[in-house]
Amino acid sequence: MTNLKKISIDGIEVEVDGAMTIIQAAEVAGVEIPRFCYHERLTIAGNCRMCLVEVVGGPPKPAASCAMQVKDLRPGANGEAPLVKTKSPMVKKAREGVMEFLLINHPLDCPICDQGGECDLQDQAMAYGVDFSRYREPKRASEDLNLGPLVATTMTRCISCTRCVRFTSEVAGITQMGQTGRGEDSEITSYLNMTLDSNLQGNIIDLCPVGALTSKPYAFTARPWELTKTETIDVMDALGSNIRVDTKGREVMRILPRNHDGVNEEWISDKTRFVWDGLRRQRLDTPYVRENGKLRKAGWGEALEMAAAAMKGKKVAALVGDLAPVEAVFSLKQLVESLGGHVECRTDGARLPIGNRSAYVGSAAIEDIDSVKSIVLIGTNPRVEAPVLNARIRKAWSLGADVELVGQAVDLTYDYTHAGTDRTALAALVEGAKKTGPDGKAGLVIVGQGAINEADGEAVLAQAMALCDASGAKLLVLHTAASRVGAMDVGAVTEGGLAAATDGAEVIYNLGADEVEIAARDSGGPFVIYQGSHGDRGASRADIILPGAAWTEENGLFVNTEGRPQLALRAGFAPGEAKENWAILRALSAELGATLPWDSLAALRSALVKAHPHLGRVDEVAANDWLALAVKPLGKADFRNVIKDFYLTNPVARASTVMADLSAMAKARAAQPLAAE
Repeated sequence: MTNLKKISIDGIEVEVDGAMTIIQAAEVAGVEIPRFCYHERLTIAGNCRMCLVEVVGGPPKPAASCAMQVKDLRPGANGEAPLVKTKSPMVKKAREGVMEFLLINHPLDCPICDQGGECDLQDQAMAYGVDFSRYREPKRASEDLNLGPLVATTMTRCISCTRCVRFTSEVAGITQMGQTGRGEDSEITSYLNMTLDSNLQGNIIDLCPVGALTSKPYAFTARPWELTKTETIDVMDALGSNIRVDTKGREVMRILPRNHDGVNEEWISDKTRFVWDGLRRQRLDTPYVRENGKLRKAGWGEALEMAAAAMKGKKVAALVGDLAPVEAVFSLKQLVESLGGHVECRTDGARLPIGNRSAYVGSAAIEDIDSVKSIVLIGTNPRVEAPVLNARIRKAWSLGADVELVGQAVDLTYDYTHAGTDRTALAALVEGAKKTGPDGKAGLVIVGQGAINEADGEAVLAQAMALCDASGAKLLVLHTAASRVGAMDVGAVTEGGLAAATDGAEVIYNLGADEVEIAARDSGGPFVIYQGSHGDRGASRADIILPGAAWTEENGLFVNTEGRPQLALRAGFAPGEAKENWAILRALSAELGATLPWDSLAALRSALVKAHPHLGRVDEVAANDWLALAVKPLGKADFRNVIKDFYLTNPVARASTVMADLSAMAKARAAQPLAAE
């Protein structure tokens, strides 16, 4: 039972939890209190003093509203709610004094600062500061840090709010940043001048309230008012993080996170944030056809005609890549199955059961991680498979949840019990749970793709479901491909998996599947039609290339790892002759004489939702009927994690120079010998 207390802020009376601070209560009341160091997802530092307020009946001096709880306030003389003033002369004078102190050493280099136009210090100096300073002394200067290729530093601008220090140590789980010195000698620095070893480090750019930490790849390319802002969805992993894509003309200039408490809170991974330069390189912008062993440019008419001629009367198999929107997958399935062919989305060999949503998605929502008391990880390394999800697990761990890992021992940024590396350890865990039964604690079992893409994958999944049944926990299947759950939902699968789908296929229609090896033509391999956005592995093996739009260049539906349908909206247009993916398939169907029954995206979505109603409930996590799999014998092998290189997992990332630099740095760091302790 929460301890509710009444508080009056500027005459607005609200009833809030007594554990809330005054600054949080003010947000409930709709009263703005300026702040630099306070952030709702970080611990309270109370060191910038910008949030000072007057507590009536309290000490005769301003109080820091971020550090004082409502329950500690004294009621009025007649038992009235405690009164807090945020606009009194005392508060106004205090804020002006704080702002004057903050600006003593600030370089005031706004015209050349990348934060200009979206800087908290600028905004609050205008709103709460004064237009003069009494200080004429020389300004202090600080040495800049080298934090790596992502975060640019200008530490002279730093106001020591310590947000970056708290984020890296509390959320990202690394201990490389801190504050040293006292008074004028205090500075934020990194331990032994180390670069940051985290794939969440870009978030400190958003957190920094001044221009001390800015984006290196974006530096000096645009101002915020020049950019067109589009709210959309990320596809670099299967989490479905909510993002904002900022474009200038046709080009993506940067990617920022959007707040969504149910998915990514307000964090995104570095791959999500910095992969945008990969959208400019290696792009397929015109159709190609292979003649005499070499690809040459062709027109759309010729390419579609050749593709239709190649497919007619042949045995066709279609492969679905990791970044394909649901509409394109649905269109491909309708087209290929009308020709008597097979479609397969489980290109990595994952043994995901067909039609059983509780087995290939699970029964848990991402948000459930916040409240569980125990988490079992099976065959996964969430730190590289879904870094933002890993930060959420770390948050649950910091609140007292027990974490247990079955699989490769890796650094997850939090402590865990290592139950073992192989199938035997999983079986022992299930047997132990059957003996003890449900312990009454809310639990969660997270199964990674490394656990289910081996031959006994379905048996592993069955054991994970048995563990849930025995312990009363919920199940979450952690996918690595953004398109996988949506493709499973529309039935883009073949009984027997990839081998069965491609067995005897004369033509393979490859919808952006760049992680699949297809036998060469000269060794009896099939004719390959590739549809995708980048000239990657799939395009190099293709006989016909049909250039498609990337996820920022078309409207599309993606279903994330918990089964939540979300809309990705077009932020710009595809380069050259490239077209939207569903439109290419619609045009090809007309050439084949098997015309798909829709002429617009709206008509396609209408057919899609009619066939699969849950896909129409955007941003809702549907409840899945629990259908436990029959327990089968397990193999003996160790679990192997699927992602070897976090930064190079898809064609867009492999085209990015920033991702290439980060990958090289990660390899160098792993190879670096450590001194003996």
